[in-house]
Amino acid sequence: MTAESRLREEICTIGENFYRRGYCVGSAGNISARLEDGWLITPTDACLGRLDPVAIAKVSSRGEWLSGDKPSKTLTLHRRIYEQATSANAVVHTHSTALVALTLLGCWRSDAILPPITPYQVMKVGRIPLIRYRRPGAAEVADEVAQLAAEVCGVMLERLGPVLWESSVSRASYALEELEETARLWLQTTPRPAPLDAAAVAELSAVFGASW
Repeated sequence: MTAESRLREEICTIGENFYRRGYCVGSAGNISARLEDGWLITPTDACLGRLDPVAIAKVSSRGEWLSGDKPSKTLTLHRRIYEQATSANAVVHTHSTALVALTLLGCWRSDAILPPITPYQVMKVGRIPLIRYRRPGAAEVADEVAQLAAEVCGVMLERLGPVLWESSVSRASYALEELEETARLWLQTTPRPAPLDAAAVAELSAVFGASW
């Protein structure tokens, strides 16, 4: 099996997992992975729970559609992230319920949608800024995210869902799952928990290379 074939299978596996866990419904969400000569991205209006490895779109490094079904309308967003986050090899986007609900109820801050309340949130995800609402696929969103892509490993699109990037599709999915569960904890806890203090965050940064 070639490296590209393995990536196609990994995208399908992660897509099915997102769908099974309720992180996306219908044809919402998208996944991409970097190749040496471009990248793979899930098709527009495709259900992540029923992806066909052969139908996943292949796009050139210039953004030209080469094969597979028509690429997701978020193609420009993914491309801009890869241009700025040079260590990123995968981007995942879902409409996961707790995180979208968080933007409807009110995020902690615009530069960090959640406070650092668990160690794994700090270690595996880090600070996630909020991108104010614009229609799905809007070019302005890609420009705004690109400005942040080298500083963080993800953003939260208001009313739409999280976008995270990592060194592999699986690692990006792990970060997204950790972020969704942190949002669930935050929304289900009354009164709201206090953030980890600065010393605790600094220790996590020193020991595990976390960045907040």
